[in-house]
Amino acid sequence: MKLKVIAALLSAVILCRTVYAEPNQNTDKDKGDISLSAQSAILVEAHTGTVLYAKNEKEHRSIASTTKIMTALLTIEAGELDKRFVVDPVAINVEGTSMGLKQGDTVTRRALCAGMLLPSGNDAANAAAINVAGSMSAFAELMNKRAASLGMNDSRFVTPSGLDADGQYSCAYDLALLTAAALQNDTFSEICGSVKIQTEFGNPPTKRTLVNSNKLLYSYPDCIGVKTGFTDNAKRTLVSAAERDGVRLIAVTLNAPNDWEDHTKLLDYGFEKVKNTDASYDCSKLSLPVIGGEAESIGVKALSSAKLPLTDEQREHVEVTVYLPKFIYAGVVAGETVGEIRYELNGRELVTVPLAAAESCGKAKQELSFFAACVKFFRGLLNI
Repeated sequence: MKLKVIAALLSAVILCRTVYAEPNQNTDKDKGDISLSAQSAILVEAHTGTVLYAKNEKEHRSIASTTKIMTALLTIEAGELDKRFVVDPVAINVEGTSMGLKQGDTVTRRALCAGMLLPSGNDAANAAAINVAGSMSAFAELMNKRAASLGMNDSRFVTPSGLDADGQYSCAYDLALLTAAALQNDTFSEICGSVKIQTEFGNPPTKRTLVNSNKLLYSYPDCIGVKTGFTDNAKRTLVSAAERDGVRLIAVTLNAPNDWEDHTKLLDYGFEKVKNTDASYDCSKLSLPVIGGEAESIGVKALSSAKLPLTDEQREHVEVTVYLPKFIYAGVVAGETVGEIRYELNGRELVTVPLAAAESCGKAKQELSFFAACVKFFRGLLNI
């Protein structure tokens, strides 16, 4: 709250701006060094949202079991992850991949999330949907509301499992948006990045081991998830994420016969292009006038550094805004927050770093006359 109050009282004392031009959203034709089997693809740096590569990224397509990213996220957000319940017998009577649920089995929402994200269980997705929303149609409504809130304007969900259904579609761009949001959830990240998970379910519940179908977790050292998929209509679909030296990449391919190879190419390209850069602002010349203090002014320091994942083109085009009040009153303590620095790219806020008093400043020992105090106050207010 203190920061908000300060920000309301001030206009920026220092404003360092440059025009940021986002790199072109490259197509397969533009990038001769990346040849993919995918019909649609995208590569995004998750923190900045920078699109590093794109090919038919907004083309509507079936996305198969990558749909379960949304289903798992909503299930996790519904809470009560470890509460046991008996699965709906109709929900688990479904074709395709399965976590092995049978009628009468007792399970938890956490186990269902593991079941849908690792072995891609359609039974797990359906059981979770009915448990969370009461029916699969009601759950589909939740999916579409959440998609709208994330800006997934080219998506419509019908089934929680991703099995082909009339009117169901998404695109590579929207899946990247969804994945970036899902990975911010620690429980989702932990599950989708696990090679194996030990859980319990059954009648009575017994220990089971679920194995992840995402081969990139084995073959790509920096992979942290996310989800595979296949149907006859969608063909092979894959969403992956990898993290290296503070850079997080999200890759999506749809209808990609050689998806493992495609993702290796995309991720390698992204890590070559984006580096974690120290964009910290030099605060050594910043000072803040003090009213009624032992000193006329105090120094200011940043409470943390600003390391940002940037391309070569972006490094000189970060917009930095330093917010400080025109003055403060005596009694400030070293380390007390007095302002902030905001870092932006193309209008998108990347990080905010608090600014603090570099030293303490007590009240002046000798009281000023009322007239002198008024003069000093207005001089500080007018910054003269």
